[in-house]
Amino acid sequence: MQLDFAQIPPREAYQWMISMIVPRPIAWVSSVSPVGVVNLAPFSFFNGVTSRPPTLMFVPVTKIDGTPKDTLSNIEATGEFVVNLVSEQQATAMNATAAALPPDESEMDRFAIESAASTRVVPPRVARAPISFECELTQIVKLGDEPGIANVVFGRILCAHVDDGVLDAQQRIDPTKLDLIGRMGGEGYCTTRDQFTVARPD
Repeated sequence: MQLDFAQIPPREAYQWMISMIVPRPIAWVSSVSPVGVVNLAPFSFFNGVTSRPPTLMFVPVTKIDGTPKDTLSNIEATGEFVVNLVSEQQATAMNATAAALPPDESEMDRFAIESAASTRVVPPRVARAPISFECELTQIVKLGDEPGIANVVFGRILCAHVDDGVLDAQQRIDPTKLDLIGRMGGEGYCTTRDQFTVARPD
């Protein structure tokens, strides 16, 4: 099979891509509106970019009417956000925050998700997240101008919070304790528990 993405409608291209590019880590992004409403939403087009400077990216799309989602609006207005990583234990809560709520309603309040104060930015972090990255906006790259287009948000990592419970005796992250989830195609998820090692060549 060969797929010509130039000829595939965007929705169909999306379905193919989320089935092909797997597993995808999940950015559970907390942000705050200019009037102080906390927003929390998940994004699976997300990854680290570089360690010099420490930078990550995630991709919120615009709504079908062309307006930005709350996360994007908040970050454009404030220049700050927190990326929380998602353990299997938090999968149900994370999925609930994908619901479309009014801009004046907080997902943390609606779904009773405990927050914790950040140290370098205003948006709070998810208290029970195994890892949270406090970020300042570097730039937003808009890929097109039609409704549903992607907005690639780049953020510089200012600091990270790591749950002591996911550390080993050497104070390094133990992947089996971290127990993150990733997105597969459709409504599928996977965990990071099954692992193997391959020695890198010299």
